[in-house]
Amino acid sequence: MVDITSKINTLRTATAQAIVKVGTSDTIEAVKNKEIPKGDVFEVAKTAGLFAVKRTSDMIPDCHPLPVEATTVEFSIEGLEIAIHMSVKTIYKTGVEVEAMHGASVVALTIYDMLKPVDKQVEIQHIKLLQKSGGSSDFSDPVRSSFKAGIVVCSDSISAGKKEDKAGKAIIDKLEEYDLTIADYSIIPDEKDKIQQKVHDLRKQGCRLIIFTGGTGLSKRDVTPEAVSELIERRVPGIEEAIRSYGQDRMPYAMLSRSVAGTIGDSLLLALPGSTNGAKESMDAVFPPLFHIFRILKGSSH
Repeated sequence: MVDITSKINTLRTATAQAIVKVGTSDTIEAVKNKEIPKGDVFEVAKTAGLFAVKRTSDMIPDCHPLPVEATTVEFSIEGLEIAIHMSVKTIYKTGVEVEAMHGASVVALTIYDMLKPVDKQVEIQHIKLLQKSGGSSDFSDPVRSSFKAGIVVCSDSISAGKKEDKAGKAIIDKLEEYDLTIADYSIIPDEKDKIQQKVHDLRKQGCRLIIFTGGTGLSKRDVTPEAVSELIERRVPGIEEAIRSYGQDRMPYAMLSRSVAGTIGDSLLLALPGSTNGAKESMDAVFPPLFHIFRILKGSSH
């Protein structure tokens, strides 16, 4: 199956439709009056649909097992057509459109099975997705190509040439997925004055997003949070909480990270862990929804 471990949980919804067409109006009346020999068509079909939604991952090889937190089935009749609407909700990393369509198809097939002894012209006409919501694309604000970002690696050993930078490059790779302009990529030692000077320099270059990686731990040389906190005008605790919560699900040491997020004027400053995985996971935790902050800083409403 596709690896979804890097995704975040969001509320996911989907509604699918299936149409069953019968041969005569007598069949429709028999359904309405619960006169079909096999039983109450809508109740039996609804039950089958609920089971189908929960068993989707058993039937469709590439579907992930997921917690189905709400399912509704609605029926409507127009002429000789019975319309089925199956809605599914979950809070998870992947969507529920296949679950909704699988449920709708089984409801339709159950109706077909119950009606075929009394009507030889019953047919399932179509099954389709009507709507879905909750994926990362729903929370992604477009970023113009002129948007500038600056990446700063804080590390004594890397700046001295003793180690290779991987965390900063991982951050750049992530940002390039969104077509951002990387205006600056620098490596500096863990020194407070140089960190603060770099913030001033990047702001002068017009960087709206400034990301530091490294120096957020608890060693004596880890001073990035202290350095940037003196410059930040408004902290954004939710970003910090999201980063640590995401990391904690994957690595218990994430609770020791002192990642910082805040704004300086219309720029956002992030101080992220210096390990490669820590940097990658921090980026996965908050991008692309984080881009919404720049609309807010320009005066747009939530």
